[in-house]
Amino acid sequence: MTTHTLAVSGATITYDVHGPLTSDTPLLLIGSPMDASGFTTLRTHFIDRPVVTYDPRNTGRSVCGEPTAAVTPWQHADDLDSLITALGSGPVDVFASSGGAVNALVCVERRPGAIRTLVAHEPPAGGALADHNHISAACTHMVESYDAAGTGPAMAEFIRLVMHRGPVDDAYLAGPAPDPAQFGLPTEDDGSRTDPLMSNMRGLGVDYVPDVERLTAASTRIVIAVGEESGGPEDGEMAGRAAYAVARLLGQDAVVFPGGHQGFLGGEYGQTGRPTEFAAALRECLDTVG
Repeated sequence: MTTHTLAVSGATITYDVHGPLTSDTPLLLIGSPMDASGFTTLRTHFIDRPVVTYDPRNTGRSVCGEPTAAVTPWQHADDLDSLITALGSGPVDVFASSGGAVNALVCVERRPGAIRTLVAHEPPAGGALADHNHISAACTHMVESYDAAGTGPAMAEFIRLVMHRGPVDDAYLAGPAPDPAQFGLPTEDDGSRTDPLMSNMRGLGVDYVPDVERLTAASTRIVIAVGEESGGPEDGEMAGRAAYAVARLLGQDAVVFPGGHQGFLGGEYGQTGRPTEFAAALRECLDTVG
């Protein structure tokens, strides 16, 4: 493995290259706000090809000039495009999960030739859902809680949102604020406001609406993936419901992967999904032509 840095507008991105880039088409593994360490297990299932991981701006080792500022999907997409260009290997394959999937879709919209195949796993594209206004309101309140009281209350609201099944409605918004202690989160405000997840929330990534015309016109083969444990298109978790919605907009069926939203984890962050089965499903998607 070799580690590199890349200067982009307003930030410095740190990325890792596993294996020689000249041996095959590189596979980029992308999360957001998750950093490269979240792919420690998954990348070991692809030792037959070069794998690139990186920390998105304002996350992990990648520093941002204004660490309290909003970070938008368009900024993340431009960073991804810059990284692909810096690799110098031509079009790459990408597995992108969660916020990383939104960022990769935006990258395809903005630079359609950069990615050969994109497997977008559970993009939380709330703008594609019928309850998008309620989701947006929940995220706005989350950021307000963060500004007023710090990480604990805001992260408790985030966990409540991502665990919620079915549409976000008036009753959800009127519900009591979750207790941070219930999730093992701090109840005291340490005064910091540099959390990368909250920077993404400020950047309105959850409001993303796919540009269907640009995505379908691109040469990139796009696969929308959803975890089998994430629920269905109507009664599932928000990211899973959004994956089904994006797939429908693109005129395709979502591909069901083993596990849930964190199905590829193998102990990272204290969470274990089904990484071996997940990697096999990902390999099958990447190896499928057309």
